Amino acid sequence: MRTLSGIFGFLGYGNMGSAIASGLLEQQALKPAQLHTYDPAPERMTEAKALGIRCADTPQTLLDACDTLVLAVKPQMLNASLAPITDTARPDLRVISIMAGISIATLKTRFGANARIIRVMPNTPALVGAGAAAIACCDACAETDVADARAIFEAVGIAEIVPESQMDAVTALSGSGPAYFFYLAECLVAAATAQGLPEDTALRLAGQTLLGAGQLLVSSKERPDVLREQVTSKGGVTFAALEAMRAADFTAMIQTAYQAAVKRSSELGT
Repeated sequence: MRTLSGIFGFLGYGNMGSAIASGLLEQQALKPAQLHTYDPAPERMTEAKALGIRCADTPQTLLDACDTLVLAVKPQMLNASLAPITDTARPDLRVISIMAGISIATLKTRFGANARIIRVMPNTPALVGAGAAAIACCDACAETDVADARAIFEAVGIAEIVPESQMDAVTALSGSGPAYFFYLAECLVAAATAQGLPEDTALRLAGQTLLGAGQLLVSSKERPDVLREQVTSKGGVTFAALEAMRAADFTAMIQTAYQAAVKRSSELGT
């Protein structure tokens, strides 16, 4: 794990911000004294203090203390969160944003043309150290900025470097993706309980099945179609289920849903 230098300030210490900060501490990429945060919710600050993280009294105090500012607030809070600080930010400040849909160009208008802006699309499995993040960096970023950003998000999962033009596609895939799998699990549980299986049993089996399938896909390095074929015997139980999905044009449904997510992500970024 890459050891990071400097002070990292988290503007916002909600679920995602706290998950990333905790991951950095657990992986010993940062020491508690290198982490500062500000959140208007007192209970969040109490949680941060319990980990030895330094809590700022105001966003301005946080900005003054840090070398890297991590924007971990909701996108709709952009104006309210940044208005008090952008006029006083250093021109070469490194900014890492996890605000979905907020472009590098938009952040440049707030922090200046020379600011080192890094845009990241993480996802909620980062809360359990199994996140998947995509990272896009502006032209002002150096190789060390890219390496540091990768190290931050690898502390809570995996990270891929992509051009910003692909961020909407990433958002529709891994950003929103956990909800698709939760919905699949929800549907499977409902179908199983309709057949008389107790709900708690169905939940455990569905959750473990999704977990195991994901781990197998990642660890085996095989394509998903190959793994699917390995568990599908022609004329068997799995074959019958997959044939029913094909008859319902499951592929077209997924493509339609994915395109809807891409479209909405693009709309939010304009």
